[in-house]
Amino acid sequence: MNLRNGRSKALAIGAVALVSTLSLSACGTDDNTSNSTSGSSASGGSTAAAPAKIACADKGGQLLGAGSTAQAPAIDVWKAAYSAACSSATLTYSGGGSGAGVTQFNQGKIAFAGSDSALKPAEVDASKTVCTGGQAIDLPMVGGLISIVFNVEGVDKLVLDGPTLAKIFDAQITKWNDPAIATLNPGVNLPAADIQAIHRSDDSGTTANLTGYLAKAGGGAWKYPAAKTWAGQGGQSANGSAGVASQVKAVKNSISYVELSYAQTNKLNSAAINTGASKPVEATAANAAATLAAAKVVGTGADLALEIDYATKAEGNYPLTLVTYEIVCDKGNKADSLPVLKSFLNYTVSEAGQQAIGAVGYVPLPAELAGKVKTQIGALA
Repeated sequence: MNLRNGRSKALAIGAVALVSTLSLSACGTDDNTSNSTSGSSASGGSTAAAPAKIACADKGGQLLGAGSTAQAPAIDVWKAAYSAACSSATLTYSGGGSGAGVTQFNQGKIAFAGSDSALKPAEVDASKTVCTGGQAIDLPMVGGLISIVFNVEGVDKLVLDGPTLAKIFDAQITKWNDPAIATLNPGVNLPAADIQAIHRSDDSGTTANLTGYLAKAGGGAWKYPAAKTWAGQGGQSANGSAGVASQVKAVKNSISYVELSYAQTNKLNSAAINTGASKPVEATAANAAATLAAAKVVGTGADLALEIDYATKAEGNYPLTLVTYEIVCDKGNKADSLPVLKSFLNYTVSEAGQQAIGAVGYVPLPAELAGKVKTQIGALA
């Protein structure tokens, strides 16, 4: 094993340890409040949370956010814990998709946006209107993976690869017993049924990550650029991660893509991915953590945008790994919401905050990356 792989494996092991541990440790350097709370799960139920120390802002206030639906269950968990500890603060997060969140942020309607893809240069330029004296930056906050979920009659295990997925989502492969799928699944009785491919109808960072993977690992079969807006041919559409998951659950012989927590909550089967490693890689938090640990920071200055290797062939590295960002102004945040914004984000990136969402299907950030995020939160002005 070379030094790079050894370091990535060590970071991944640390992240997986957080995923596997359900008790929350105290976090933060301030000791304002300590409360036992319940966090919302992806299904709208509750997930027990142990006491966590949360440093509340000196003054309360209202904090508005919107965007990514992939991170919405994580926000629910954080919101429950933070609101119980800091009763003077009011948090509101509406979904709508990453594209809608960025638009609202650049219109000055919200204090932070959730996005499953990093800001584009044009979006950063547009943010300078609302970030007086500064600009929007990407802060990685929610690690996860995109499950390729399927509901195929008589099939509970499935292996797919980049080229095959590209052709499925572009209506180039339209039958489940197509030779390309059969070759990847020897011994599996695939039905001679039409494939019902489902994609997001809203602009989505999850779509941007999936299409980024298809562009890199599709062997030339995906002829479109990575984008939040769906460009593939054919198929059905649904709004938001929850809508996609419900559609797959309801439609026989369907396939789509959702964040792991939605696959787990809806009890949907997830395909393993043939990456070229010695065996197909399962869609697990542990395998996503290995990929996330190897991600590179490619943002400049205060921006912490990451580059994930979608074409990885490393053993046990799940390629369809994503990071959801919280998008904020580095300078020019509104004075009335900045203290609550910093307080809330400091909790979400803390060990306790990351561990809490690890219990509902997300991948905690590697400690080194979390440390960089904390530094930038402290510098927000």
